[in-house]
Amino acid sequence: MFRGRLFVVALACLLSGTVCVSLPEPIQAQSLLSGGRIEAIRVEGTQRIEATTVRSYMRVTPGDPFDPVRLDRSLKNLFSTGLFADVTLRREGNVLIVVVAENPIVNRIAFEGNRRIDDETLQQEIELRPRVVFTRTKVQSDADRILEIYRRSGRFATTVEPKVIQLEQNRVDLAFEISEGPLTSIRSINFIGNREFSDSTLRDEVTTSEASFWNFFTTTDTYDPDRLTFDRELLRRFYLNEGYADFRVVSVVAELTPDNQDFIVTFTVEEGPRYRFGAIGIETTLRNLDPESLRDELTTSEGDWYDASEVDNTIEALTEAVGDLGFAFVDIRPRVQRDRENLTIDLVFDIQEGPKVFVERIDIEGNIRTLDRVIRREFRLVEGDAFNSSKLRRSRQRVQNLGFFKTVTVENEPGSAPDRTVVKVEVEEQSTGDLTFGAGFSSTDGPIGNIGIRERNLLGRGQDLRLSFTLAGEASEIDFSFTEPYFLDRNLAAGFDLFRTTDDRDDESSFEEERLGGSLRAGFNLTEEIRNVVRYTIENRDITDVGSDASLLVQSEEGETLRSGVSNELTYDTRDSRFDPREGVIGRLRTEVTGLGGDVSFFKASVNSGYFHTIFEDYTASLRGSAGTVVGIGEDTRISDRFFRGGGNPRGFEFGGIGPRDERTGDALGAKHFYTGTVEVAFPIELPFDLDVRGRVFTDVGAAWDLDENDSLNVDVEDSSAPRVTVGTGVSWNSPFGPVVIDLGFAVIKEDFDETEILNFSFGTQF
Repeated sequence: MFRGRLFVVALACLLSGTVCVSLPEPIQAQSLLSGGRIEAIRVEGTQRIEATTVRSYMRVTPGDPFDPVRLDRSLKNLFSTGLFADVTLRREGNVLIVVVAENPIVNRIAFEGNRRIDDETLQQEIELRPRVVFTRTKVQSDADRILEIYRRSGRFATTVEPKVIQLEQNRVDLAFEISEGPLTSIRSINFIGNREFSDSTLRDEVTTSEASFWNFFTTTDTYDPDRLTFDRELLRRFYLNEGYADFRVVSVVAELTPDNQDFIVTFTVEEGPRYRFGAIGIETTLRNLDPESLRDELTTSEGDWYDASEVDNTIEALTEAVGDLGFAFVDIRPRVQRDRENLTIDLVFDIQEGPKVFVERIDIEGNIRTLDRVIRREFRLVEGDAFNSSKLRRSRQRVQNLGFFKTVTVENEPGSAPDRTVVKVEVEEQSTGDLTFGAGFSSTDGPIGNIGIRERNLLGRGQDLRLSFTLAGEASEIDFSFTEPYFLDRNLAAGFDLFRTTDDRDDESSFEEERLGGSLRAGFNLTEEIRNVVRYTIENRDITDVGSDASLLVQSEEGETLRSGVSNELTYDTRDSRFDPREGVIGRLRTEVTGLGGDVSFFKASVNSGYFHTIFEDYTASLRGSAGTVVGIGEDTRISDRFFRGGGNPRGFEFGGIGPRDERTGDALGAKHFYTGTVEVAFPIELPFDLDVRGRVFTDVGAAWDLDENDSLNVDVEDSSAPRVTVGTGVSWNSPFGPVVIDLGFAVIKEDFDETEILNFSFGTQF
């Protein structure tokens, strides 16, 4: 009978979730729960923990009554400390006895089976550590955290099983047995609701990519929920920049395939209508500021397709322009009025006086190796300056462009006063030393091999040290260079180069040339877009291996000459990318004068320019041109100083394929003057494997002509300044093994003595 009653009480405790105390005998239950006062509290079972520590967590003290509620709270407090695996209470007379079983101490933590993620990374992510109290709750939490890490790296089939090994002195070894499993890739990415843009276009806008055999160099084809969240934002920005102001991503669903090997990702979108810019105005309450004087700063025009990025660009341009007029503290906010009937968006840029805030200090964290001053000198703001968000963004970009850091975070926080702000810079350093091996092939230079050693942040001072060896079928080069980006703590990049090159021109001009020398250089920025570089060069040139049947003009120049001269290069560059520009302008003017000692005196000038513009979607039109001239100072020009055109500029002709040529031997002699021009349209090529391939169609025009008259040599020269014209097409592929460029150029207007070639291609990589 009594046993049945005890079972009922135990079952009631389980169902109610309350803590039940354990009793030595059933008759004591009533006396423990009520009646009498506690004369003493005795603690049993402790090993490392003091008895007073156990008593400090109790809700009762000697002299208190035996209250079941307070005893229940005492038990809960003891369990919540995480110090005990078990706690029981019993009563002997008026003495309360607390029996505890301490949780063990972790002696060692090991990871087994982890090949993809190292022990150090996993140890940093878990909560348990050696000499920390072991609890099963923490073990399970750490196992779940390890699973999460593997899932973020694309391995959803990973399993983690904790193993506990009991040791003496109440210690345990903890081992996490990990079965990593295969990568869980993205089998396909689908879009629902997109009418204006194809699935392939939208796939190019998101960072997640479909799994394919050529993507083994990237991890973007593995499932990552955080990456998908970022992709939602990328899609939103893309549509806003294309004029779809009502666009929204309804949902992103990632479904695991039945074989549990891959995910199928589906984006459901609502595009909405496309808007144009309506009326665009500028308003301000600032005194002595005429809004109409800022009209030229607007990057948008009425009737253009709405583009959210252009709104941001206009705000930046207006902020800088107003700041240049002496208004350091402004707040520019666009007021938007949407007309859904006429599908237009009216904008008013409201310029108001902003809070007067000054930079109190700039704190830099995370730079273990790089010196603080290397980062500070890239900032457009210093302590005491008026705070300017545009300059702050530019500062972050300049620090990121150093290439020394994996991530750069720049934020401003409240300072010691309402008109003070603290700029916090947090960087994560990355490797700046490079050991590169390169291989490739060019139709102009033949097979190409390269070995390079470079340190871009020498001793954390931002200095650049480089040694490279290049060997090609037609040329070779050894180059050693050093650059100090801020010479004498000024915005002046200074450095030197030592070089030795050989150039085999036997095919086009029947000679070889060797150059040995060095140069000193200094460069500085006139503005953010304009840079000037001055260089002094001294080199020894040796023309050798001149064939007996070579042109007499080539034979007359055989031997060594010493050149000593100064050159200046002025560059204006607003391109959005140096490697694959879609917008912007590039202009470069280079002049060179030799004769400061040495054997050769001449003046040489050349100009290169390009204009790039995206005409629609991903189609880019470009106009490029170049021209040059060289004039001897008191002497004739030499073959190694004249211009050789062809071999890709313009396309459709061999290197040296246009320009003066010896009528008898066919040797290219180089030209004193040249010009080239290119009109090109580049476009994406849609392929079933989602390769990054772009095609192009182009027209090149150019000419190279003129030699010095040399009456002492009886040489008949074929020469013409008439324009040559080629048309063609080509493709570029950013392959996992390096860029591949193929061009087919057909000379439609040429001279009879020109040397043509249809195919021009190059392939190369670094590893």
